[in-house]
Amino acid sequence: MRIMETVDTIDRRILTELQRDCDISLDALGARVNLSRNACWRRIKALEAAGVIRARVALLDPAKLGLGLAVFIQVRTDSHDPEWLTKFAQATRAMPEILGAYRMTGDLDYLIQARVADVRDYDRLYQRLIARVPISDVSASFVMEEIKATTQLPL
Repeated sequence: MRIMETVDTIDRRILTELQRDCDISLDALGARVNLSRNACWRRIKALEAAGVIRARVALLDPAKLGLGLAVFIQVRTDSHDPEWLTKFAQATRAMPEILGAYRMTGDLDYLIQARVADVRDYDRLYQRLIARVPISDVSASFVMEEIKATTQLPL
């Protein structure tokens, strides 16, 4: 049975509320979804056990922490073997500035999302990345205005 088949309407309401505020009390959550606190707790534990809830985190303001520059890095490679991919995955996972790395369709091979202080900081990230894994072409786009950024899934 697929996980989505076991997630009912009440679970979706719970998940929507937790995506807005994962620190909400069980009493307040129960009031919002019309369940007792114990029923909410049981459902949350079941969703965690099923892997639907992967983690509960705090969302931070990057600019207030000196990470005001968002950058998307486009990567093209001439190597498409498993060893290169393993090396690339290890390199991107080891760099805390890299928030996401994605293998893409089309003429772009990989897209990397990163947060850095400024262009100099990006250059240091770039230098470390190319020192760890051979890349045929790298280009970057710097975010001028963040119009929408959310972690909330549409349930």
